[in-house]
Amino acid sequence: MQFSCEKSTLLEAITTASRAVSSKSSIALLEGLLLSAEADGRLTLCGYNLSMGIRAGFDAMVTEPGSAVLNARLLGDIIRKLPDDTVFLETGDNLLTTIRCGKAVFNLVASDAAEFPQLPEVETGTAPVSLPQQMLKSMIAQTIFAVSDNETKPVLTGCLFELEHQQLNVVAVDGYRLSVRREKLDTPDERSTRFVVPGAALREVERIVGETDDPVDIYPDARHILFRVGDTVLITRLLEGEFLNYRAAIPTDAAAVITADVRQLITSIERVSLLVSQKLKNPVRMEFDGDLLKLSCITAIGKSYDEYQYSGAVEHLEIGFNNRYLLDALRACPSDSVRISLKGSLNPIVFTPEEGDAFTYLVLPVRLKAE
Repeated sequence: MQFSCEKSTLLEAITTASRAVSSKSSIALLEGLLLSAEADGRLTLCGYNLSMGIRAGFDAMVTEPGSAVLNARLLGDIIRKLPDDTVFLETGDNLLTTIRCGKAVFNLVASDAAEFPQLPEVETGTAPVSLPQQMLKSMIAQTIFAVSDNETKPVLTGCLFELEHQQLNVVAVDGYRLSVRREKLDTPDERSTRFVVPGAALREVERIVGETDDPVDIYPDARHILFRVGDTVLITRLLEGEFLNYRAAIPTDAAAVITADVRQLITSIERVSLLVSQKLKNPVRMEFDGDLLKLSCITAIGKSYDEYQYSGAVEHLEIGFNNRYLLDALRACPSDSVRISLKGSLNPIVFTPEEGDAFTYLVLPVRLKAE
């Protein structure tokens, strides 16, 4: 294998593909990147940790086609430190690999590409679920905070993707909160399908997609899913199991509905949460009275208090929440103001947009002790 390319282009591909590389593995090849140079001038880098794989490709000057596996961390460190110039890489029959750029020369021993595990094959013959990159990026960012990290129920460690009536719903739940994002698709798609994508893979998809209207194509099959973003492909296994019936979990009979400014409410909660820490995980006490919200928090080191005035009226209600769960939901709101639905001191608080149904965030309360 022999090729040359610009340092910046190669480094970008290494960085992207390395996100699927195992940092420590009993299988040394899983700590490597598979480099494949094709006769048509295409260079592909692939990382695979047996759960998720990422392929990043670009056009290079290929003198001799071939493939080899190089340690991802070492290759990235070398390319990163090279001067901003053309990189020449050559691997001989004995797998000795030479990397040259400017006056710098590195000699490494590569591994045989034939021993690198193959990525799962995903059926791409059917039409993909296609949506703008920035739309998918926001849908992931505004739901993934509610993904569970409890491995006892693996299906909740991912996000449910639900396609129905030309609408895509993305849902996450961890037992304490629930997040739902909904978007209408521009491209006609009358399919009805649902699948659960691991949260770890979605975090990588979020990093790969950009803030553009260029499409990301999604190909789900029975056991795996493929995301294609330009020249980059991510493949991951789907999570199996019965996902929560999230529609039944969202209350529809609120006792009061108010409207609040998202930024101001976040600031008030952050202010009273200054006494909360990893050791002092006391809840934030929220007392709704008329059009005034009184926020307070009591811990072993002191007490905090603040007030916030909202639009609407609530008959006196006192309810406690984990401050981080509240802040995660409010920070995910893609609007300046939010509708807040309340029922009772033991019922969840629900955040929705003033108009439409683009998002729904639900947070369960914490039982308050007497002061």
